[in-house]
Amino acid sequence: MTEHDSATALRPIAVNGTALAALGVAVFSFTFPATHWALGGFGPWTTVAVRGVLAAVIAGVCLIAGRAPVPAREHWPGLLVVGLGVVVGFPLLTTLALTTTDTSHAAVVIGALPLATAIVAAAREGNRPSRTFWAAAVAGAGAVTVFTLAQSGGAPTTGDLYLFGALAVCAAGYAEGGRLARVMPGLRVISWALIAMLPFTLAGSLVALSFEPVHFGGRALLGLAYLAAVSQVLGLMVWYRGMAAIGVARASQLQLAQPLLTLVWSAALLGEHLDAATPLAALAVLVCVAVTQRARA
Repeated sequence: MTEHDSATALRPIAVNGTALAALGVAVFSFTFPATHWALGGFGPWTTVAVRGVLAAVIAGVCLIAGRAPVPAREHWPGLLVVGLGVVVGFPLLTTLALTTTDTSHAAVVIGALPLATAIVAAAREGNRPSRTFWAAAVAGAGAVTVFTLAQSGGAPTTGDLYLFGALAVCAAGYAEGGRLARVMPGLRVISWALIAMLPFTLAGSLVALSFEPVHFGGRALLGLAYLAAVSQVLGLMVWYRGMAAIGVARASQLQLAQPLLTLVWSAALLGEHLDAATPLAALAVLVCVAVTQRARA
C-alpha cells in the first residue's frame, strides 16, 4: 500500500472520529440546562448520586448484553481516574456550582476544558502538538472565556472554586478515557468506570435521599434522566470513541463550541438573556476549531 493509499484509508476514520466527538459535544452542551431542571426537584447531592446509580444500571445492562470481559488489571487504575473525574468529580462540582450561579457563568469552565484536556493528554502521553495547534487552542479558550464572562457580567461567583476544581478533574478523566478507548470500546470505558464508582454513588444516594427534600416534577425527572442516560452514558461513549480515532488533543478542541451551544439552550429553555455578541463569538470559536483540526497534533 502506498503512502497515498494509506492516507486515503485513514481519512474515513478521521471523519467518523470527528463526527463522534462532535456528537459528544452536542450531548454535553445540554448537561448544564438538564442539571438546572434536575435541581428543581432534587438536591445537588441527590442529583449527582442518583444520576450515577441510574447510569451504572444502564452500563451494567450494556456490559451483560455485550458479554464484555472484565478489563485487565493494568486498565483499572485508568478506569478509576475516569470514574473519579467524569462520574463523581465533574458532576458533583458543577452541580454544586449551579446552586450558586447560572448556566451561562458555569459555561466558563467548559471554555478552558479543551486546553486543559490537551495539556493533560500531552503530559500523560508525551505528545508534542505543534505551535499552531497550541496558539489556536489558547485563542479559542480565551475567546470563549471572555464571551461567557461577559454574558455573566464578569463578576466572580462563589461557585468559581467548584468550577476550577471541576475543570481539573474532568480534564484528567477525559484524557485517560481517550487513552483507554484505544484498547477497548468507548462504551466499555465509561461503563466499567460507572460500575467502579457504584459503591460510592449508591451509598451517596441513600445518604442524600435521607436529608435532601425531593419534589417530583416532569422537568426534574426529565433532567435527571437526561443526565444519567444521555450525558453520562451515550455522550461519553461517543466522545471516547471520537478521541480514540482522532486523538485526545484534537477532539478536545471541538469542545470549544460547547459553551456557545449551552448558552443557546440557556436562552431558549431557561430564559437567560444573550446579547448580539453571540454570532461574533461563535465565528471566532469556529475559526479556532478549524485551525486546530488542520494543525498537526
